[in-house]
Amino acid sequence: MNEAEGLRQRRPLRPQVITEDNAAQESKGGSTYSNKVFRMTFMTLAVSLIIPLFGAIVFLDSPIDPQPISFKEPPPLSGTLEPNFKLRQAERLFENQLVGPESIANIGDVLFTGTADGKILKIEDGQIQTIARLGHGPCGTGGDEPMCGRPLGIRVGPKNSLFVADAYYGIFEIFPSSGEVQRLVSSKTPIEGKNLSFVNDLTLTRDGRKIYFTDSSSKWHRKDYCLLIMEATDDGRLLEYDTVTKEVKVLMGGLRFPNGVQLSPAEDFVLVAETTMARIRRYYVSGLMKGGEDMFVENMPGFPDNIRLSSSGGYWVAMSAIRASPGFSMVDFLSDKPWIKRIIFKLLSQETVMKFVPKNSLVVELSETGSYRRSFHDPNGMVATYISEAHEHNGHLYLGSFRSPFICRLNLKDV
Repeated sequence: MNEAEGLRQRRPLRPQVITEDNAAQESKGGSTYSNKVFRMTFMTLAVSLIIPLFGAIVFLDSPIDPQPISFKEPPPLSGTLEPNFKLRQAERLFENQLVGPESIANIGDVLFTGTADGKILKIEDGQIQTIARLGHGPCGTGGDEPMCGRPLGIRVGPKNSLFVADAYYGIFEIFPSSGEVQRLVSSKTPIEGKNLSFVNDLTLTRDGRKIYFTDSSSKWHRKDYCLLIMEATDDGRLLEYDTVTKEVKVLMGGLRFPNGVQLSPAEDFVLVAETTMARIRRYYVSGLMKGGEDMFVENMPGFPDNIRLSSSGGYWVAMSAIRASPGFSMVDFLSDKPWIKRIIFKLLSQETVMKFVPKNSLVVELSETGSYRRSFHDPNGMVATYISEAHEHNGHLYLGSFRSPFICRLNLKDV
């Protein structure tokens, strides 16, 4: 070993100096490793969630088999349809004393309605009295409806009896003074080979002989109305019952959620709200056009429920959901996308889906020819919510609801 090699071996080790650059380099290396670990953990978690979700989407059955439908662009909310706050001038009556007063009728100043717990109520001098029950308890939840019954449309007959359409049990005549109940049409009896699964509304002639009523579906029950709308099922019908011959016959078929019905003042035609299609159809029951049908109003600004006469000779139409223009309508958007509808109802319940439906209440008055005379709005449903009917009496509109715990009353002089 020469001297130079010996010096190199004996040279002391220099201490390592840690600089900011070195620290940054080490930190970068550690950070890169941590990021890799995080990404791997995130991807593992994502895959563990996505695979079951994908499996649910692919392999779970959907409760609906939607049919694609198409809408025209909604009418602009302008002119007569210009949004306003007139429904917010209504007052709530009997709040939390009744639930779901779908339809309202009156004999003098006494009001009658049917509620979500299957009761027929009389409201007189501010007091509520139960005069009849069409089903039997216990009642309290939506699942109880098929047993409790669900009174929907209600009308007054020529002898001051009440005619009631119950979604599950059929058509009834009720005598308020005695509480006597007579079933006229049983939902257990198929009509022309199809079940009456969702009896909805009714209207009758002045002499009480003919009753025209809707069956919204032969497949879906009222508790599944959201599924009926989203599936766009076309198995609804308009029917006629003759109280003398006891015969029931089908006047119109192939309807998508036929809902409210109203006989014209001249009793020559019946109007039928076709809720899913946002329109009102007309069927002629007498005169030269008897047996014919046409469109009364199409492409409405909302989804029509019950139709009732107005004192001006026209018609009140209640809507619990609108088709905003400009704006967004979920039903319009999904109308031609059945695959999205299937996925939604594989993953979400009806109640959850309903939470995404804006509470925009609307009542329109139509002329005798179907043009818009005026409109009353409650954007976001601050006062009047889930409106199903506008019943005019003594200068007021009494607003029924299919789920709210009150009746609203609007003084027409104020609007």
